[in-house]
Amino acid sequence: MDVGIVSYGAYIPRYRITPQEIGRVWGTDGEAMSRNLFIISKSVPSPDEDVVTIAVEAARNMMKRTAVDPADIGSIYVGSESHPYAVKPTGTIVAEAIEAAPDLTAADFEFACKAGTAAIQCCMGLVGSGMIKYGVAIGADTSQGAPGDALEFSASAGGAAYLIGRDKLIAKINKTVSYTTDTPDFWRREGAHYPSHGGRFTGEPAYFKHVTSAAKKLMEEMGTTPGDYDYAVFHQPNGKFPVRVAKQLGFSEEQINVGLLTPFIGNTYSGAVPLGLASVLDVAKPDQHIFVVAYGSGAGSDAFDITVTPAIRKFRREAAPSVRDLVENKKFLDYASYAKVRGKIRMKEASQ
Repeated sequence: MDVGIVSYGAYIPRYRITPQEIGRVWGTDGEAMSRNLFIISKSVPSPDEDVVTIAVEAARNMMKRTAVDPADIGSIYVGSESHPYAVKPTGTIVAEAIEAAPDLTAADFEFACKAGTAAIQCCMGLVGSGMIKYGVAIGADTSQGAPGDALEFSASAGGAAYLIGRDKLIAKINKTVSYTTDTPDFWRREGAHYPSHGGRFTGEPAYFKHVTSAAKKLMEEMGTTPGDYDYAVFHQPNGKFPVRVAKQLGFSEEQINVGLLTPFIGNTYSGAVPLGLASVLDVAKPDQHIFVVAYGSGAGSDAFDITVTPAIRKFRREAAPSVRDLVENKKFLDYASYAKVRGKIRMKEASQ
């Protein structure tokens, strides 16, 4: 049974801050950080924005593009590592906001930066089994970085929502595979305000091992090569990692450019790959082939083989803002304003 994407929507906060401005305050070479991370600026949530508001905006944009009755939605899963409540689901609020409640199941997902793609996989299973007609999967974050820490130069905010179903597909998900190990490259204990990370350890044994392993596994099972795809989207903790992993796997920069958003908005964590895929779907044409690999610290990767369908021609993309529209709608902050809206007047706890 065919299962795939029926609609999608994105949301990125308007505020931005540059690495140069962060470096100016902490006595760090912000220009060098910008070059090393390949990040020009990062998005910053407003004082009244959190994962709930980002998820709701993305879901509402998703619903603007489809005629699906919200009452036909059987599940809503929100993936994030910055849910506003430790005990209180984000998904129930989203369900009410898009008028999908009460006849559905909802849950919040956590798997670092791949919680959103894990939610997509679960919706695929429920839809494919016939248990529900439509499911909503959302990846959204307002990621944290301690003042002066390297993460502060990249951790940002944003998210995207996907309506998964069997009918009126604009993109068919041909296959998904995952690669998962216990690799503690990045963590944040309950109650800790800021995460800890393994520095360079987050690269080779973590990000690159898992992304390349999942990617190779998917292409092996699909019998494809990088040349068979029109677009590729990789998790993007910074601007350089996805470019490097694409090259290692044999993908060109032309294939990844449309979905590469981190240089302009930073690392949106659970929102990174969903936003990258949304950017591709904004311009994709029928029969084009998309390769997607998410990564979540801790650690694991989800990979997807996707084919755009002819239904994309009549899909109402113009009914909601495109990812590029959201990227270009920006207002820059100085560090004092940024610290205020992000509640930064709090120093990092000791490592736990």
